[in-house]
Amino acid sequence: MKKHIDLGCGSSPRNPFGAEKVYGIDIVKRDDLVEDNIFFEKSNLILESIPYENNTFDSVSAYDFFEHIPRVVVNNNETFFPFINLMNEIYRVLKHGGELYAITPIFPKESAFVDPTHVNFISKNTYKYFCEPDLWAKMYGYTGKFEIIRVQIVNFDYEVNQKNGLKKTIRSFLNFVYPKRKQHIVWHLKAIK
Repeated sequence: MKKHIDLGCGSSPRNPFGAEKVYGIDIVKRDDLVEDNIFFEKSNLILESIPYENNTFDSVSAYDFFEHIPRVVVNNNETFFPFINLMNEIYRVLKHGGELYAITPIFPKESAFVDPTHVNFISKNTYKYFCEPDLWAKMYGYTGKFEIIRVQIVNFDYEVNQKNGLKKTIRSFLNFVYPKRKQHIVWHLKAIK
């Protein structure tokens, strides 16, 4: 049975891989999630680990979530890297070959800055810190290893609302014709263990 977890899910965990069991994590407690196949945990992933065992999930998603995770925090003269830690946690809970699908606003587009709670600005090359062959985040304590399936600058609405081949074709055409609508980046990565 395939298991999926959606990070920063709000009240509606997404399931882009069609898993049979869906888990959601958000910083706010959700008592309104009552569906039989959705399991919810409250957790602050800036400060806490993903509350599941190693190699639990076949897939992880993060829709408009990475931009809320600080890159650096200093507390009592101690420095730690919440975004690096989160990427370690995602890698930890994924099974070998498990997939991460993340979509986040891309720097320097307006969508990266418009929300005052955005504190992490992802550029077109940030993924290289977590993927082979670069793995540049190792110098900051990163222990994972991802392989690239797809990294692409996209229009959020067209990306997340695609359901069939025709819509995918229309989405590709509109992204080409209206490049200003491309304000997000997709990371579709595979965990290599």
